[in-house]
Order: sequence, then C-alpha cells, then structure tokens
Amino acid sequence: MGQTNEITGSCLCGAVQYTVNGTMRRVVYCHCSQCRKMHGHFMAATAIDFEHFKYTADTGLAWYQSSDIADRGFCKVCGSSLFYRPTHGKYMAIATGTLDAPTGLTSRLHIYVADASDYYEITDGLPQFSHDHDDLWED
Repeated sequence: MGQTNEITGSCLCGAVQYTVNGTMRRVVYCHCSQCRKMHGHFMAATAIDFEHFKYTADTGLAWYQSSDIADRGFCKVCGSSLFYRPTHGKYMAIATGTLDAPTGLTSRLHIYVADASDYYEITDGLPQFSHDHDDLWED
C-alpha cells in the first residue's frame, strides 16, 4: 500500500507548490520515451485521487498536452517536471522527487520497459511490464 498523511511538494523555485492528504500509490517507474524526454531519465511517480490533491501555489504551473490521453505539468519558471494528468480524470500522477521527504513511499513496478534506453539496466527485482494499464496504478 502507499503512504497516507499530509505531505507537501514543490518545484525547484517554489512557483508551484502542492499538498496531498490521502493515500498515495506506491512508486511506479515509467520508461516510455515521453517520460524519458520530459524528465531526462525514466519517471518515478506516485499517484493520488484528485480529491486528496491541492495546489498551494500555482503561478508557475503550465501544462503540455503530450498525447490524446494525458497532459504533463511543469513549472514554466524553473522547468521542473511535476505532474502527469490523464484525461480520464481518475488520479494525478506526481513526480516522486518533487515531494518533500520523508514520503514513506515504497516502489511497486516498472512500465514500458521495452522503451527503456540502452545506458541503464533494470536490476531491482520489481515486476516489469511492457505496457501501462490504469489498474497498475491501483495498490
């Protein structure tokens, strides 16, 4: 299971800040080419239902529609990559590195491993999938 408590997070410069107050899902590592290009490496993300997520500052927040199924949120001031928002509206995925520690989170699995780059190996023993499905985000 994920972590439950109020946790804060932000971009590097603080122009985007948020709180989560609820159970976050365990961390999923996404190796798709879009995540690698957006984050400079694979993405480590948790997710939370929208009703447990709140912006406390959003002056720097910008969204990029990366596909028909999702938007990606980032800070237009410092460039931090922050969020993945599926158009189905079931949850907000949060770049785990933007959460203030301690998070209490643990890792769950890897997705889109067929798209992983050639400069690293996945050797942590977590389950690996060549695709993504919404139920993979459910703990």
